[in-house]
Amino acid sequence: MSETGSIFVEAPARLHFGVLDLRGRLGRCFGGLGAAIPSPSLLIEVKPGKRVTAEGPDADRAMEFASRWLAYQGLPGGAHLRIHRAIPSHSGLGSGTQLGLAVARALAELHGSAADPLELARSTGRGKRSAIGTWTFALGGFIVEGGRKPGSGKIAPLLARLPIPPGWRCVVAVPPGGRGLSGDAEAEAFERLPSPPDREVERVSHLVLMQLLPALVEADLPSFGDALSTVQRITGAWFAAQQGGIFAPGPTERLIAELARLGAVGVGQSSWGPAAYGLVDSDDAAAELATRVTHLLGPGGQVFRGGFAAQGARVWASAGPLQSD
Repeated sequence: MSETGSIFVEAPARLHFGVLDLRGRLGRCFGGLGAAIPSPSLLIEVKPGKRVTAEGPDADRAMEFASRWLAYQGLPGGAHLRIHRAIPSHSGLGSGTQLGLAVARALAELHGSAADPLELARSTGRGKRSAIGTWTFALGGFIVEGGRKPGSGKIAPLLARLPIPPGWRCVVAVPPGGRGLSGDAEAEAFERLPSPPDREVERVSHLVLMQLLPALVEADLPSFGDALSTVQRITGAWFAAQQGGIFAPGPTERLIAELARLGAVGVGQSSWGPAAYGLVDSDDAAAELATRVTHLLGPGGQVFRGGFAAQGARVWASAGPLQSD
């Protein structure tokens, strides 16, 4: 076990931009697009302990992940976890996966164990459908992952990791009170979703390969945003039977419409929501958009703005940096 007093892990939130295929007709299900954002973010501290204890927001979930990792590794003892800063739970920003991976990463450092991101995900029960959170935790940037073979226990493979132009900005709004699907409810919803038409699945892949990714490489935000918004509308319709519309009805649906009206591009809903997002091309535009969205949300809503995370999780010991992934 490491002799250091505490291990700290800071992890970015993630935006989930959409799935590639719910049918799996070619042998792989899901797949997806996403990106890491530095705000909101998670910051945890983990130190050795005789049993598993935790304090701070999401303490119970953190204890569960720690217990899973220790059991997976066959290790006795425990750890004390302190969550200094949390990503809003069940909001569509990947709070569960980032917390699980961060806890596992910190414990791996304490015990001198392997910190491969795929192994971290398996040890904590994450990545069973989407691997966007796993790869944004590991690498940051814009991620495309290739889905899973039915019945396979493997985490979906990374197909592409691309940097996002440093001038692009994102405004993320989380309405008060709403909670996206997670856990058993999410699994049941996926089971009940109807299969989308082949033509729409093909259209999404065409948009991603021939518009969205080239626009990202060429720093063409209008083309990127147009493709992303179109992908969101198509794939959102695949989930409408379970979430009540192309986007979650109520505040999220109204927010997305308003973000577009106010000039954002690439507007949509992250995962099951309720978080909504819009992209703009400058700090000034992001500040103005965030101000307007804050007024729209009213009390209890949360608004985050900034660039995209160029790196994944940061890890350091109380005595100084261990690693910047």
